[in-house]
Amino acid sequence: MTIIEKLAAEKSVGHRGGLYHKLQIDLAYNSNRIEGNSLTHDQTRFIYETNTIGVNIGKDEAAIKVNDVIETVNHFRCLDYVIDTYSAPLTLDYCKELHHILKNGVVDNYAVIGEFKKEPNYVGDMETAAPAEVGEKLNKLIKYYGNTKLDLYDIAEFHVEYERIHPFYDGNGRTGRLIMLKQCLENNVLPFVIKDENKMFYYLGLKEWQTQHSDERLISVFLASQDYSESVLKYFNIAHQREAVTYSDVIKQHQANSLETPRKGPVR
Repeated sequence: MTIIEKLAAEKSVGHRGGLYHKLQIDLAYNSNRIEGNSLTHDQTRFIYETNTIGVNIGKDEAAIKVNDVIETVNHFRCLDYVIDTYSAPLTLDYCKELHHILKNGVVDNYAVIGEFKKEPNYVGDMETAAPAEVGEKLNKLIKYYGNTKLDLYDIAEFHVEYERIHPFYDGNGRTGRLIMLKQCLENNVLPFVIKDENKMFYYLGLKEWQTQHSDERLISVFLASQDYSESVLKYFNIAHQREAVTYSDVIKQHQANSLETPRKGPVR
């Protein structure tokens, strides 16, 4: 049974304690935490497992933001959507639907839910695509990769460009990482969760790729994340053939794939 078959089967019966259960909690906790969500891993797990809020779970007692809870519950639904539609074409509407699921119900006067941003925004000290350019640039990015088989390098490169465009007012990192998961499942690339503890290396890797054309740090973060995924699959006795385990492997694989199915022009 493949990873996606296992996830879909466990999802369909509401299985607890398996791969689907673990991925739901780990992905929602880490992806939200990277973006500043205050919920702990235990609180995230409690919301998923009981559909209630465990305010005093663990040692710390702290106020919980309403939006943190809403976005956590919504993230569970986003993963379900990705599992159900992993083989569907990636389109502008698909990106908008992910964003709508993620941000639906949040309390934010500036939130534009399920639509591209209406005002310019920065990522740190970096400019992003102007609102009027988002649709054209994102559509060009999606078409550039088309229906060809993607490897880990392609998926990383797509993610870098998606975050450079920054199509939404908020939720770009989380929708971007969900799209990466979809691309991994669709292309039989080992899916992974970027842990909050690696957030600074992840952000630095994105910036170095965007500003210095240096790809090694981000690829290394993804490979380390895949190492953890391998340990999880081993625990659940799920077989998966991983082709690239080092940075050099990733580059060699990508170069070989590029010769077989060359693309015209740069990504942007």
